[in-house]
Amino acid sequence: MSEVDPRTLQSRPRDTDRRVRVHLPIFDRTKFLLLISLTFLILIWADLADNPLLSFSDAFSLAVKNRAWLLVLLVVEIVRQGHFLLAELLAPYHGFWQRYFSFIERSQLRIGDWNRYRISRIFKGILLLILLAFILGAIYKETPVKALFLAPKALWSALPVLGQILFAVVFIVIQFVAMFWFLSRGGIDTYFPDDIRTRFTDVWGQDHVLDRIRENLLFLESPERIENHGGYVPGGILLWGPPGTGKTLMAESMAGETGKPFVFVDPGAFNAMFFGVGVMKVKALFRKLRKLSLRYGGVVVFFDEADSLGNRGIISQGGAMHSNFGVDCHGGNYLSDESQSLIFRQNIAAPFVVGGAANSGGGGGMGTLQALLTELSGLKKPRGLYNRVIRKALGMRPKSPPKYRILVVMATNMPEALDEALLRPGRIDRMYRVGYPSKAGRIRTYEGYLGKISHELTEAEIDKLATITPYATGATIKDTVNEALITAIRDGRTTVSWRDVVKAKQLKDLGPGEDVEYVERERHAVAVHEACHAVMAHLVRKHMEIDLATIEKGSNYLGMVASIPPDDQFTRWKSEYEADILVSLASLAGERYFFSGDNSSGVSGDLESATTIASLMEGQWGMGYTISSHASNRRFEVGAPVGGKKGVGVKAENGLRGLSDRVESNLVRLLGQAEKILVANRLKVLALAHALETYKTISGEDVHAVLEGGKGPLVDGTPYQIAANLKKIEKYHLSAVAAHSEHQNPGIEIPKF
Repeated sequence: MSEVDPRTLQSRPRDTDRRVRVHLPIFDRTKFLLLISLTFLILIWADLADNPLLSFSDAFSLAVKNRAWLLVLLVVEIVRQGHFLLAELLAPYHGFWQRYFSFIERSQLRIGDWNRYRISRIFKGILLLILLAFILGAIYKETPVKALFLAPKALWSALPVLGQILFAVVFIVIQFVAMFWFLSRGGIDTYFPDDIRTRFTDVWGQDHVLDRIRENLLFLESPERIENHGGYVPGGILLWGPPGTGKTLMAESMAGETGKPFVFVDPGAFNAMFFGVGVMKVKALFRKLRKLSLRYGGVVVFFDEADSLGNRGIISQGGAMHSNFGVDCHGGNYLSDESQSLIFRQNIAAPFVVGGAANSGGGGGMGTLQALLTELSGLKKPRGLYNRVIRKALGMRPKSPPKYRILVVMATNMPEALDEALLRPGRIDRMYRVGYPSKAGRIRTYEGYLGKISHELTEAEIDKLATITPYATGATIKDTVNEALITAIRDGRTTVSWRDVVKAKQLKDLGPGEDVEYVERERHAVAVHEACHAVMAHLVRKHMEIDLATIEKGSNYLGMVASIPPDDQFTRWKSEYEADILVSLASLAGERYFFSGDNSSGVSGDLESATTIASLMEGQWGMGYTISSHASNRRFEVGAPVGGKKGVGVKAENGLRGLSDRVESNLVRLLGQAEKILVANRLKVLALAHALETYKTISGEDVHAVLEGGKGPLVDGTPYQIAANLKKIEKYHLSAVAAHSEHQNPGIEIPKF
């Protein structure tokens, strides 16, 4: 195929540059000819119907004689089309008419486009009415004007038949309308001002978000404060954050504070099995919102779980919601939440495509999201039959629609799944993160829920409770207080104590323990494993505090050591991550040290945690031997094969192997450091293992008491400072190690103090 030189291409000529008239389409050239011819044939048919003895030629002659005006119209139209044809073929002829008769076109241009359109419609209507009058006159054998007035009589006589046909059509339409109306109901609940008693004072721990929301409500109540200065009232709010942080409660409190109706939209409200039902629901919802807005001066509509309707088929993160880092040790629970989150993100399953042919359109099918975007865009359309039809028919401009005060509030814990078009300004003007409450917020939330029950907790205990629950949300705090009340009632009391709260927290953190018993050698091995974690965390990790330690078997763990941050911290350091790795590797180093070089499969989750953190330190955070980011190298394909060049793939493989070697070297170094620490603190590990075997579950204060010789809430640590007791513990350990190698039970019982 030969290439065309762009310089030789010419643009389509303008109308002003044409030397001949633009060619008419075949329909425009023949439409009036066909209309006149059809009218003439109908009149001939009417004459033949009245006189069966009349031949077609006689009927034709009679029609020509009596309706000569039709022939005149036909000749005029033929002359007009001939004129157009000559102007299309002959440039001089077209130029002559353009030069000496252009005043006609100029006079037409003086009339506006809208007026010319209306005048043309009037002339066309009159022409059709005249033709109809002559046709009816031929049928009724009357004058055209009189025949035109006789037409309603014929229509009235045909009404029974037309009514039957119309009834059948309307009945079928009503069936479909009723079915779709029924399917479009549900999923939308309306609460009027007196129905909502929630106020901002009922929302605890999120004061910084409430302060910004109050500003939105101020403009909703007094929009002129910003509109009089040329601005507009923000009409859309997105509340996003983890589940249970109070997003729904905030939306409800908005309606309670403003005294406006509150419309709750269920996440599945727009899901329907028939195409178009979702669009109908969206239209019906916003019609309802506009009515409520006019009646009450404003309305608050809340879309819960907005990601279910704001997804137009995108790629989002998938995979399991929880990562299992080792069944035997519940690996990772002794790590900080930051480390656990990093490990989870690195081990999450590969993304999968949401949408496509099976889910295109999101939110209940094709068109639903688009309809929602259209309604949220703020397009002001004329409302009402009189306004849209009658005023327009009379040539009057429709009245501008009123300003609807609709505050749209959406909530989601997956903001990345929302369509970008939904989040643009004008639809969603403000986005607020409703995150985990700070310690002060948690204290206020605990005080609020404890104030509803009878309790004995002091201010210091509430402060401590807020400290040991760093990532508690309003929902989890409410649930913990309720569980503590249930625990107290189970014991025959109605007042909640500190012991009830701690027990409720442990139940929520660990879940109900399984009613199983370890064999003695396995119980001792699990206790030593967890004691190594706890001792290492107590000695080297200062940015975290031990919350609890247990060897009670749960649904997916044999034992665990959980830690919490003593305060809110937003940055992490190399020394802190190395301390996390030391705590992870303590299980492997401890099992090898205490069991003569042997170790269990329960360290697999710990090794995965340590390797992940070490890899990120080495390849991404600048905490290793190199500076370059491995994540950037992968993103920009640095070292990847390009154009099939030989040896490039080998370089990439060598780069990965180099990173792996550096991570392994760092882990080996830290493993040796962990072993030295455990060797130096052998008796502390065995003492803590004895306490775990004796009490099964102990708090972080009990761990501190055992290691430092104090007194904890459950465990008295002073006996573990006596040399004779430590010798008994050592003897029992050696017996358990021997039983482990022989696969038997220890020959002596566990010491009791």
